[in-house]
Amino acid sequence: MTTTPATPAMPPSLAANPWLSSWLRILPEGQVEVRSGKVEIGQGVLTALAQIAAEELDVDVSRVRMTAAATGVSPNEGLTAGSLSIQHSGAALQFACAEARAVYLDRAAALLQCDATQLTVDDGRITATDGRTTTYWQLADDALLDRPATATVAPKSESAYRVVGTNAPRVDLPDKLAGRPRFAHDLVLPGLLFGRIVRPPSRGATLDTVDTEPTLAVPGVVTTVRDGNFLAVIADREEVALRAVELLRKDAVWQQSPTLPDEDDLPTFLTTAPRETTLLADQGERPAASAVTRSHEATYHRPYIAHASMGPSSATALLTTEDGEARLAVWTHSQGVYILRQELARALDMSEKQITVSHVEGPGCYGHNGADDSAMDAALLALAVPGRPVQVVWSRADELGWSPFGPAAVVRVAADVGTGGEVLAWEQEIWGNSHITRPGMTPSIGLLAASHREGGKEIESGPEAPLTHGGAAGRNSVPGYDFGYRKAVNHRVLPSPLRTSSLRSLGAFVNVFAAESFMDELALEAGRDPVEFRLAHLTDPRARALIETVARRAAWDSWRPSESLGHGIAYARYKNTSAYCAVVAEVEAVSEVRVRRLTLAVDAGLVISPDGARNQIEGGAIQATSWTLKERMRFDRMTVTSEDWESYPILRFSEVPSVDVELMPGDGNPPLGVGETAQGPTAAAIANALYDALGVRVRSLPLTEEQIVAAMPD
Repeated sequence: MTTTPATPAMPPSLAANPWLSSWLRILPEGQVEVRSGKVEIGQGVLTALAQIAAEELDVDVSRVRMTAAATGVSPNEGLTAGSLSIQHSGAALQFACAEARAVYLDRAAALLQCDATQLTVDDGRITATDGRTTTYWQLADDALLDRPATATVAPKSESAYRVVGTNAPRVDLPDKLAGRPRFAHDLVLPGLLFGRIVRPPSRGATLDTVDTEPTLAVPGVVTTVRDGNFLAVIADREEVALRAVELLRKDAVWQQSPTLPDEDDLPTFLTTAPRETTLLADQGERPAASAVTRSHEATYHRPYIAHASMGPSSATALLTTEDGEARLAVWTHSQGVYILRQELARALDMSEKQITVSHVEGPGCYGHNGADDSAMDAALLALAVPGRPVQVVWSRADELGWSPFGPAAVVRVAADVGTGGEVLAWEQEIWGNSHITRPGMTPSIGLLAASHREGGKEIESGPEAPLTHGGAAGRNSVPGYDFGYRKAVNHRVLPSPLRTSSLRSLGAFVNVFAAESFMDELALEAGRDPVEFRLAHLTDPRARALIETVARRAAWDSWRPSESLGHGIAYARYKNTSAYCAVVAEVEAVSEVRVRRLTLAVDAGLVISPDGARNQIEGGAIQATSWTLKERMRFDRMTVTSEDWESYPILRFSEVPSVDVELMPGDGNPPLGVGETAQGPTAAAIANALYDALGVRVRSLPLTEEQIVAAMPD
């Protein structure tokens, strides 16, 4: 085998799943089958991973066939989350494919009776110096890769790349553009039945009685299912299930009581409720009192936000018997097939070996949405009709009302400044519910239907994640500037009237919104330009280059003030360890705020697929614009009242701003995920631009007319 004496350490995902055969197969038909534990959720990750595999194997990317994640088939890489897929799965595939290439070259060298170092590979054709050839496909043998990885074969150097860094066609788009079945909702199995769930009418409601006879009398209704407060119907056609679920809902009697706080005064609830306080950071030296000229403080707020995917959650499940033992198959758009299998086994009192979970693409996924919950729904219904697959599709009202929300939060920022307005000390405090209630991360079973079953327990939240692991509520609460003293504290609010969990960028959205709004306030108080003020507090050359680039690209210095128009800048490095992002927003504020243009510069190190990276950055910026201008989950004292696109408005296609993205040169730096880097800077840049346009500092999201009026000075 061709080896080099010094190679980087084995990537953690490869160390956890060391068998080369678990990552790839060479097929005699002229293809490479590649497996990853990461799933396609619209971010284009399968294309980027295919490029990495093609690069290391020296084959055309069109020969790479990516296999959807499934338990028992794919390497177990946990969740697809946190903008870490390229860093985790990409690194593992890079080493696995480099070593597989070396294994095949050794086999070719033995066949051609030459030294492996004299062989070259071009699209799978292996050629010796004397012109004799063979191919991967002729040598294809699964036994060759049935061995543990050693990580002794160094991947290619960046200078040798021919596929990585190019715009390879997305592997998932042809089906989507042609409208071919690809999503969980499209799945059709023989004998398929359709299930619908009757959710409780309010939080904490308990099912008193239900008359199922009228529903069961409907032609096509197969059965109803009740388990505690879990109530559902199964029918042989989807339209029958839709009619039947409304009939069943009408005939159910619930006990209800008010359990929710005053939605119009959330900051008071969040800052006064019982909480668990964690010191996240206490860095540097407090400045001497004599050096402090002034102190400033401001408080910011964000409401609960929904995932608001255009498509609702869906899953299909089938219970069969094999060798006298029950077998449950589940098809789902979960972000973690192995974790879901583990939680289903806990909930259903089955062993994990009895359950298989296969990933099928679903609607846009921005974190912990209803994917796992709908899988549990489908599993429960499948238990009621053994041998018949059951598909569950959530309604729009259920999707908005029962998927976990991004937590509401309050952020207080305080700073001591010197004679030139320079920041000497910075403190940031957060109040909000947990971002961690994913299945597998909570003491109780983290699946909605499990909590509604007889004897089911309320879903508990997990603790705050340490910043060394990316953090959660505290993500980006420690500013990335060179302040002499920095302190961050998180207050995890313990009562959780609404289920909250991870939503794209977690706490980074509100923390960067607060910090970068406050930086603008400090710059203006000091009479300094916001760009210059930020650069004066940064020594990181990558951060400085980024801000200078975005300012130049947005023509910051040539901006001329005009009525109702404003521009604003913001910057952050996601998690303080991932991709750098700076945004300049241009807004128009008349009867409402409209974002006309967003200019972004992003430094993500080595970019595998430039077009894919731009897609993610653009999508993140547009979604952040929607969160910043429009999105707010509404509820009364009983239940969520945002149940459709009228009561939960999101950005319309006609309101999407022009988005211009510049990717910084990789300069030999490793790849960093970009899916969540734009959220916080985009929100803050828009808020700063709004201030530039109107002279009103709005510290409460979303930036609606109502919030602007409330923020106006008396």
